[in-house]
Amino acid sequence: MNLKEFDYELPPELIAQTPLKDRTASRLLVLHKETGKVEHKSFKNLKEYLKKGDVMVFNNTKVIPARLYGIKKETGAAVEFLLLKRINMTDWEVILKPGKKAKPGAGFVFGNGELECEILETTDDGGRIIRFKFDGVFEAILDKLGEMPLPPYIREKLEDKGRYQTVYAKFDGSAAAPTAGLHFTKEYLEEIKELGVEEAFVTLHVGLGTFRPVKCDNILEHKMHTEHFFINNETCEKINNARKNGGRVIAVGTTSVRVLETVAGENGLVSPCEGDTDIFIYPGYKFKAIDALVTNFHLPQSTLVMLVSALAGRENILNAYSEAIKEKYRFFSFGDCMCII
Repeated sequence: MNLKEFDYELPPELIAQTPLKDRTASRLLVLHKETGKVEHKSFKNLKEYLKKGDVMVFNNTKVIPARLYGIKKETGAAVEFLLLKRINMTDWEVILKPGKKAKPGAGFVFGNGELECEILETTDDGGRIIRFKFDGVFEAILDKLGEMPLPPYIREKLEDKGRYQTVYAKFDGSAAAPTAGLHFTKEYLEEIKELGVEEAFVTLHVGLGTFRPVKCDNILEHKMHTEHFFINNETCEKINNARKNGGRVIAVGTTSVRVLETVAGENGLVSPCEGDTDIFIYPGYKFKAIDALVTNFHLPQSTLVMLVSALAGRENILNAYSEAIKEKYRFFSFGDCMCII
């Protein structure tokens, strides 16, 4: 399966640079996966495609202000740190830019010295393991010194940190937002519950893969990143009850899909657990856990385009994206929404 099969041309002006003032004001492209039929709606129309007995599964991870700017102690050179994964109370896996200035043993200082770190080792994929030194509460220091790690295609400054966070974000740990969830408000979630739709949560901390492009012409050679997840008993009961009683399991975001498809048995039932997943979903994959997906529009040649192509068919997805471009939808993290049903 060739990488170019998942490519498409996107005019740069369609990349959304800022979030809409009203989270629910986005447009909604509805793709019927069995027929390929496309409908153009507004996000608030999503309720029309839900029914009593369905369960919607959200990722309640919380984005941390994971971008830090440090100064190398020996030379005064500036280096950008992106925190990816917490290992313990002091150690993190990070990406650095420029990385050449950060060899094991190198020390860096942040802010006015409230935070320091030392490089411990280089990872196989070019990242670093670092150890922070600080007095006080790390989270409070990070909140003061760190910035929200917006994707590189967003060039506008984010005025409100909260707009790169879902309204139900709960557990700190992500280096990027589960952006399909950015469309929901607390009020709209209540409206959905009033329909008799169950609300369930998983946690997956979005990590390195968000920033790593697919570079292999043959996508089967791509090495997938790992991300830490958690699914509890309450969520499993809701999903399993829906499955047994004819309701649909509707994932909100590809990160929710990754958790559910990792833990599901062949019968689609799920069990509570915690762990790391490196699941790679591409056309030919047989879904066990989900029936439908609420998601954003994804980058060309990305693993996420491959995932949605596995659910709806590559030709259907590329046709829907072509329609979205023609209709001037807003793309990517702060862009419009898509429902594959």
